[in-house]
Amino acid sequence: MTVSSPSASPASPAGADFGPVAWFYDALAGLVFGGALRRAQRATLAAGLPAGPAPRVLVLGGGAGWVLGEIWRQRPQAQVLYLEVSAAMLARTRARLRRHPAPPGATVELRQGTEASLRPGEQFEVIVTFFVLDCFTEVALPGALARLQAARCPGAPWLVTDFRPARRGWRHWLLRAMYWFFGFTVGLRVQQLPPWPTELAALGLNPNWVQLFFGNAITGIVLK
Repeated sequence: MTVSSPSASPASPAGADFGPVAWFYDALAGLVFGGALRRAQRATLAAGLPAGPAPRVLVLGGGAGWVLGEIWRQRPQAQVLYLEVSAAMLARTRARLRRHPAPPGATVELRQGTEASLRPGEQFEVIVTFFVLDCFTEVALPGALARLQAARCPGAPWLVTDFRPARRGWRHWLLRAMYWFFGFTVGLRVQQLPPWPTELAALGLNPNWVQLFFGNAITGIVLK
């Protein structure tokens, strides 16, 4: 296993660093959603990770690192680039890796930054964006997706779990409450869910697996 984290990192295009809530973020997610967020991520990884034990994986906005263990459980020699804008989240990920090291043959690079931190020529056999597309402004989202698309090997799956758009009912008010909370605590500038399904479709990506969770508020999608 190799772990590195360059000190330089661009500002988040969403204008927020989730570091202030890093110490209780996972507990809060569990309190509000039970195990739904993790079930969605597990199912999407199981449906979309490419065959073979050692795919080259890009994880954008992975938070405190739980998803790494799940990737390695399913693909024990996966080679992961872990892009996370928050230094506090990366610190928690390093601590998690000390407690639960990568399996033999697996590697991870922890890189502080965003999709803008991808280097020329970097290519990945799977893109993983779990609960991160909802943090982009509508203006910033197309450019961010285009940069991720450029780093995607031809035909590579793109895995998404995220909240579904809702104009009314409890799902609408849940989204409103979440955006208010993270606007207050971490300065998230986004106030409503950006049209991420439409923007992904505009790149020519089509879902070949879809599953809904938490009363249809959350979706897992594998796109190709």
